Amino acid sequence: MPVINVKMTHEDGGATKEQKEELAKGITELFAKIFNGRGASSAVVIIEEVNTDNYAIGGKTITNIRKEKK
Repeated sequence: MPVINVKMTHEDGGATKEQKEELAKGITELFAKIFNGRGASSAVVIIEEVNTDNYAIGGKTITNIRKEKK
């Protein structure tokens, strides 16, 4: 059973339920296409939204990086 983990930043209210469902469907279809149909019915897609305060590059949180760019 494939387990596919997607991490993305949670911004502007985050992804909607519909967007997450579409993402999970698209990822599952792509996985099945690449692996000749295997895993299509058993693929697990985990979508994690990470708060920009909990994600840093070069020692600076994404929240602060975005503030500096404004």
